[in-house]
Amino acid sequence: MADRPRDLAERMARRRKPAGQPVGDGYLRETFTLPRAAARERAQAFFARYPKAGYMSAVETWRELPGGDIEFTMRRLPSAD
Repeated sequence: MADRPRDLAERMARRRKPAGQPVGDGYLRETFTLPRAAARERAQAFFARYPKAGYMSAVETWRELPGGDIEFTMRRLPSAD
């Protein structure tokens, strides 16, 4: 007999993460505040180091601050396994 969704959710919630693993959703995040051109360069460097296909990297949030700086958060998985 197949598990009910609630049974599966409860089993998954009881799983313990191995030491050194991020808590929560498993992503590592870095937040930056840079001028627009530097923000673009930083994001490009992040994707070069942590490719989207392997690390599920993404620009998670971004906003333009008064004065023109960009505040943004990049996320990635801890490894490309």
